[in-house]
Amino acid sequence: MNSSIPTANNSPVAPTTPGAGVGASSLSASPTFSPLYQQIKALITQSLQSGEWKPGELIPSEMELAGRFKVSQGTVRKAIDELSAENLVVRRQGKGTFVATHHEARSQFRFLRLAPDEGVPHYPENRIIEVKRMRAPAEVARLLDIKSGDSVVFIRRVQSFSGVPTILDDLWLPGSIFKGLTAERLNEYKGPMYGLFESEFGTHMIRASEQIRAVCADEAVAGLLSVDVGVPLLNVERVSFTYGDKPVELRRGLYLTVNHHYRNELS
Repeated sequence: MNSSIPTANNSPVAPTTPGAGVGASSLSASPTFSPLYQQIKALITQSLQSGEWKPGELIPSEMELAGRFKVSQGTVRKAIDELSAENLVVRRQGKGTFVATHHEARSQFRFLRLAPDEGVPHYPENRIIEVKRMRAPAEVARLLDIKSGDSVVFIRRVQSFSGVPTILDDLWLPGSIFKGLTAERLNEYKGPMYGLFESEFGTHMIRASEQIRAVCADEAVAGLLSVDVGVPLLNVERVSFTYGDKPVELRRGLYLTVNHHYRNELS
């Protein structure tokens, strides 16, 4: 008899191998199927992506999820362990597991890697230089996985620490997702930009890919960062992804590192 794993709405996915019940902690070693906990992880991710549990909300307990998916609590725990390691959910001792949100202080610094040489990290002040809708250039369209010429929202801003201009950011966002995003709205919002994207545009950034190289400030950049032409900067190009590995932001930042450094932890 073939068993099947129920999806978040109780519709079946691919059947397991003969004799492998859904309560088993693993599946038969077959290249066709992923381990059972990975299938449960995928189903939980589907519920996150569909908005069944909103950012910041408590998700069902491991016992409830085990009953829902008809698997062991150990299988659910292993799935949630991976989701926690990937910063999709947050475990809080004695309270349960919550959907990760960019409004939490710990999440704000996941995507801001520039740290002060002295003192504790803090979020920079923003100055919006320009916001406009435009047609996506070919390279931007390729990185955002949209068609060349599709609508994008372009944002240029300067971020300062203690009044010192330190980061010049250029961002491109798919226009179909970020309808209604204006300079006025960005200036009104006082939290992290990814928090705004999450709460008002339903777009939660879950991972990013970056390329970093050294460059020199040209005349335009030097003017915006109040430095001399030729000052060395870090050029950080980032593509950020939401659920389903869908790219939803291209960001090119120029970082002044006189009093800051780019920090990353490898594990």
